[in-house]
Amino acid sequence: MSPLWTSAEIAAATGGTVHGDFEVSGVTFDSREVRAGDLFVAMPGTVHDGHQFVAGAIAAGAAGALVSQPIDAPHVLVEDVARALEDLGRASRQRSHARIIAVTGSVGKTSTKEAIYAALERWKPGRVHRSVKSYNNHTGVPLSLARMPRDAEFAVLELGMNNAGEIAALTRMVRPHVALITAIAPAHIENLQSEEAIADAKAEIFQGLEGFPGEETGGIAILPNDSAHRDRLLKAARRVANRIITFGGGDADVHAVHAVRSGGGGSLITASLIDCDLTFTIAQRGDHWVTNALAALAAVEAVGGDVAAAGLALGDMGALKGRGERHTIAIEANGQSGTLLLIDESYNANPASMAATLKSLGTEIGVERRIAVLGPMRELGSHSDGLHAGLAPAVIEAHVDPVILIGDEMAPLAEALKDHVAVDRAATVDEAAEILLQLVRPGDAVLVKASNSVGLARLVERVAGELQSCST
Repeated sequence: MSPLWTSAEIAAATGGTVHGDFEVSGVTFDSREVRAGDLFVAMPGTVHDGHQFVAGAIAAGAAGALVSQPIDAPHVLVEDVARALEDLGRASRQRSHARIIAVTGSVGKTSTKEAIYAALERWKPGRVHRSVKSYNNHTGVPLSLARMPRDAEFAVLELGMNNAGEIAALTRMVRPHVALITAIAPAHIENLQSEEAIADAKAEIFQGLEGFPGEETGGIAILPNDSAHRDRLLKAARRVANRIITFGGGDADVHAVHAVRSGGGGSLITASLIDCDLTFTIAQRGDHWVTNALAALAAVEAVGGDVAAAGLALGDMGALKGRGERHTIAIEANGQSGTLLLIDESYNANPASMAATLKSLGTEIGVERRIAVLGPMRELGSHSDGLHAGLAPAVIEAHVDPVILIGDEMAPLAEALKDHVAVDRAATVDEAAEILLQLVRPGDAVLVKASNSVGLARLVERVAGELQSCST
């Protein structure tokens, strides 16, 4: 089995100097994730310098390191480690014969990326590469590229941004054959000021498009037909794409002919694709997951994948941690015993994803009460008060009662709900956990959602842990 990189190849890609020959089977810049045979990239940081963790990484089994300071272990010495990682990512892309799919969007990009990966992996086991977690920024994207196996046939990479121009730089590094935008919503509106500007920033993904190997013309753009900014995205795509595919509702190229709730709570979908119709199920709940599935199928079809295998994979795909993961917990309270459904949407939040998950909560059947624990949505700037207050209709229509709101940023929503829903206010995540633990009873369904920086994952772990401890 050939190595992912040799020290000589790393040096050639980065302009560095080899000190002790070595071969690596993986790449990481997190010393806590080092596995035997990895290349440890000693990234500079605002709080900690990666060089502080080199010795620990070598002790944990790293075969070598990429550093800007000499060390007493095999390494490649470069002037700038961050730039060297970018160079390594570009070298990986240059040598690869894989068909590359890049995914961005205001909501649903990680879920859609994972769905595409699952679909292609079902067809070509062990031949599909993807970015892990949400490694989608100026360090995560080159790391994901650098990790791409030499013999990968497909790669699915996520691109994110906080400001205009960031996706343009990433997509030129990735050089995708297929570029997909999931949706446009007011995430990062604090920096970009308008949804139109957000759409333009997301549309930068098309700038890196390339034709498939052997084709001279540009690649394939996939975009949401239901977006209010569809025409803006179409205009940007037409400048470079050889082909454009739309997904969603209306006259979309890829759309659901029928989508009904399945027995397990997900959806049974008949989708009209470019070349065929496909009937399949998804376990995930909510209309937003129907849209994610359509986007994923459009991408699979675009790269020539097996859509029948994709349908099977989507049916088997489980929930992602922090993105709809469901915990059924046996509990006892007030002399009653039964189960509690805890829905973990703690990873991220913006107005569109909040509304979608609240709508899904409202469709839960066989529950006594619907409770929502909601934290603030970040990076909304001067729009924050209005967008938080604007969640009130979604909370009311989902028949949520009560709702626990965390932090001062949720005050506008509390005010909007005061005559409609019982509201508990919490200053901190820990306080919210205390309120929830006193509140829940068998038969409840609890949704937990906020921007990732709020730290609601900690509440999920605590509540699940304490309730399970009490029930055993």
